[in-house]
Amino acid sequence: MDRRSSNPTFPLFALLISLCIGFTATAFGAVPGNGTNEEEIRLPELGSPSDQYLTPADEARLGRAFMQSILETQPVLDDPLITEYIQTLGNRLLNKSEAAGQEYRFFVIEEPMINAFAGPGGHIGIYTGLILATQSESELASVIAHEIAHVTQKHLLRAFDAANRMSGKTAVLMLAAILVGIAGSTDAGIALASGVQAGALQEQINFTRSNEQEADHVGIKILADAELDPRSMPVFFERLTHANRLFDTGIPEMLRTHPVTTNRIADALGRAETYSYKQYSSDLRYFLTRETLRMRQFKKSDEAVEHFRSGLEEGRYLNKEAHQFGYALALAKDRNFPAANKLITELLKKRPDQVEYILAEANIAKESGGRQKALRSLETAHMLLPDSYPVTIAYSEILLETGKAEEAKKTIDQARSFRPNDPRLFRLLAKAEENLNNSAQSHRLLAEAYVAEGKLSAAIQQLDIALKQKKTQDFYQSSQIEARLRELKALKKLEDTKNNKKKK
Repeated sequence: MDRRSSNPTFPLFALLISLCIGFTATAFGAVPGNGTNEEEIRLPELGSPSDQYLTPADEARLGRAFMQSILETQPVLDDPLITEYIQTLGNRLLNKSEAAGQEYRFFVIEEPMINAFAGPGGHIGIYTGLILATQSESELASVIAHEIAHVTQKHLLRAFDAANRMSGKTAVLMLAAILVGIAGSTDAGIALASGVQAGALQEQINFTRSNEQEADHVGIKILADAELDPRSMPVFFERLTHANRLFDTGIPEMLRTHPVTTNRIADALGRAETYSYKQYSSDLRYFLTRETLRMRQFKKSDEAVEHFRSGLEEGRYLNKEAHQFGYALALAKDRNFPAANKLITELLKKRPDQVEYILAEANIAKESGGRQKALRSLETAHMLLPDSYPVTIAYSEILLETGKAEEAKKTIDQARSFRPNDPRLFRLLAKAEENLNNSAQSHRLLAEAYVAEGKLSAAIQQLDIALKQKKTQDFYQSSQIEARLRELKALKKLEDTKNNKKKK
């Protein structure tokens, strides 16, 4: 697990408080001069609807800054299989919401915390602890649908609207507390909010409760429209209220950031009961994702093996096939490759096109010294499943590892026609160009990966390096790099100017 900061909350907190100050003091209101007291700082009059407050471009810019900070400070999971599953499930729900047709990013943070959050710009994070706490795909979907509703109902913007009626300092503190809470740092949010007037705090608490109820109502409708169980939301909430008995870590963080009361559970259940009852099943991929995350939790491979072995013997699992898959992963982690391969082979006989099994078999072969076998397996898989992003990534990686850079380029270029701004594909393509001794093109592609992640300074640095690679570029290529460099520098200057204005 890549922990990028010993105190990951602080950089995010610093970003959010600066954004709060920027939005409240500069972007939408007068900038106080020398001698201006806090009561003269005013947020804008929003009126109705609240989306008059932020333009789509402003919200997108805030979302990029938010996501960049998350990536720099939180252990965001970088597993193509898991991230694709969460994005697919999120898109299924999104398409039944008011935001259908928009692009949201759904991602997993590898922490045992039982929580989820919705940030600005449609960025929705789910902690691995939450996924493991659910017992069905509908339960997981209920939380994601709830977070989608927070975005579509503009609850963050409404919070800005409510803060508009407070004094300048109180508003800034309250907005910062709200944003820190969204990022999952309850303690920091509470500490910050403690400096706010008691009356204003009580008003915000009431406001948050109404937001939660509205998100429940909208989320339940999204669930039902997406052919998922609307009753899963109150069922999951009720189970979380018994967290003291169910979870070693005590009360789940979700109950702190999303307060659940008996009235709220009853209201959600009443809303869900308006939909006719029927049986709902969970996609196998939900269970496979869950068991993969469970296996990753174990620091010692022998403990993982014992967990899955005993689970199969005693019948302690939600889905036997998925638990067998987790056992195979644990055996491979413990380097018992023959046993792991035997189990995966049996699973593949049942479902020869299951991507998780295909990739596990190839990985076992590669780790046990059979790289050519893994290459053949992934080549076949890519022919059968050319649109599978995880298969494309795995196939491209092994092509690069086996010295087949030209084939890797063709494979990645095909995938980029569907995912033109995917930073992972840019990096793989950059690696292919590096292997082909095209240094300038490699750095240019790395620059595009950084652009896709919102890291303009790093992108500019890569283009500067690319221009210095005289031996690996022609006049046309140099002109392209120079034009892109001018474009990014102009964009960086514009953003710096806006940020500097907000700080004044």
